[in-house]
Amino acid sequence: MAKDTILAPPDGEIPGGAIVLIPARMASTRLPGKPLADIHGQPMIVHVWRRAVEAGIGRVVVATDDLGIASAVELAGGEAMLTASDHLNGTARIYEALGKLKSDAGIVVNLQGDIPTVSPEAVRAAITPLRADSAVAIGTICTEIIRSEERTDPNVVKVVGSPSTLVEEDAGILRVLYFTRATAPWGTGPLYHHIGLYAWRREALERYVALKPSPLELRERLEQLRALENGMRIDAAIVDEVPLGVDTPHDLARARELLRPRR
Repeated sequence: MAKDTILAPPDGEIPGGAIVLIPARMASTRLPGKPLADIHGQPMIVHVWRRAVEAGIGRVVVATDDLGIASAVELAGGEAMLTASDHLNGTARIYEALGKLKSDAGIVVNLQGDIPTVSPEAVRAAITPLRADSAVAIGTICTEIIRSEERTDPNVVKVVGSPSTLVEEDAGILRVLYFTRATAPWGTGPLYHHIGLYAWRREALERYVALKPSPLELRERLEQLRALENGMRIDAAIVDEVPLGVDTPHDLARARELLRPRR
């Protein structure tokens, strides 16, 4: 059985409930208009929204600075919230949306709007580390790198972590020590590809957005390092899938093929 399936949290175990926020903006240079790119008759952002709804975690809202994106989501039956256009990253965007929505959710899931092939099981798996240990501030997911070329690819972010020492059923969770674009750790053993999907405890998100960008965050260009550099614990659930992030026309073609309706 796939790890991401067994890690899915049952209903009713999330203090304060959870909300899934999907940040989306139009300012993509490599693929202009990316969130509204057509995938079999539906904008890409709608595909992501549907996967989040299917995860069954809780309320799902797209946070965007673009009326076209908001309209596309609402036309599909979803909920959208307009935010400022000057946010430096998606985390800041979802925090603004959270405040405007007046949600009392104890867990906030940040699901990027450009991974239309993500499974509902992977979305649920991000919450698992928070359930497993109350000391975890942020949950995320990763998968073992299989393709040799990805071990040295700086675009494939690696998770360096130690296996959880919690009870047996929580096997498959790494306590994250570092994120890097380099090939790490050295030596014999698996390498793990980080998938940028986060489940925040609300208080951790509030603390994070008040912090300044950190030295390693700026050096590696990885915003999650800000949390680690400030002593916030991140654990990663190991899943079996690698959702496709869409950044280029080639990625979009692959997404269309992967999501082609089966007859």
